[in-house]
Amino acid sequence: MTTDHTQPPRIDTGRAHPARVYDWLLGGKDNYPVDEAVGETLPSEARDAARQNRAFMNRAVAHLAAQGIDQFLDIGTGIPTEPNLHQIVQRTVPTARVVYADNDPIVLRHAEALLVSSPEGATDYIQADVREPAEIMRHARGILDFDRPIALSLIALMHFVPDDQDAHGIVRGLVETLPPGSHLVLSHAAIDLFPELAEQVIAQYAKGGIRLGFRTRAEVTRFFDGLELVPPGLVTATEWYGEGLEPPAPEESGIYAGVARIP
Repeated sequence: MTTDHTQPPRIDTGRAHPARVYDWLLGGKDNYPVDEAVGETLPSEARDAARQNRAFMNRAVAHLAAQGIDQFLDIGTGIPTEPNLHQIVQRTVPTARVVYADNDPIVLRHAEALLVSSPEGATDYIQADVREPAEIMRHARGILDFDRPIALSLIALMHFVPDDQDAHGIVRGLVETLPPGSHLVLSHAAIDLFPELAEQVIAQYAKGGIRLGFRTRAEVTRFFDGLELVPPGLVTATEWYGEGLEPPAPEESGIYAGVARIP
């Protein structure tokens, strides 16, 4: 596994970071007091949402691997939490190749130790921000074959990109670089399912210096414009499961989730 060392990791422990807050919500230890301070102010449903997001990712990529997809680009990876994406897909396709990207330097510290491929496959990691898609794609082209289908994973990421940063344009640009038969896997916090809870979460993150752009179902649907949503379509994270998979236990969720094929 190789990593991008053009910039030495500089971890800002004085400001909360989404990846580390997410780690705290999942019960991880790779976070700092400033991240815990944000997490502590969030409603208990935030922990549920983190767990639901992770479970959706597990089901979605397992489904795609079972369909023969063997290349994955995971942007907004977060701090590695087992099972990691490559572990899930390489159970089915040992030769699968996975590129991870995240903008928190702490993820880089863990990537070389924890994001290790099966002998037959490959994993790679780049420290980069989804707002710099050209850099991510340049790096990914060194590992993935862009003449064959690729699954693009954006799990609980785009609600950290407000409208004034062109979230829909970023996703559209990423999707346009992928070959036909590729897939988009996306989950996104909803503003319209549990509005009061959503506003509380937005306010508490803002106090920690993190801007959020929760969206309505129609706004999340726009990320899939021109794509073919696979069954069951755009649903909540706990309602999505692929063909042949065990349905998750019924549970309320404030997260929209979907998988779509690029025609």
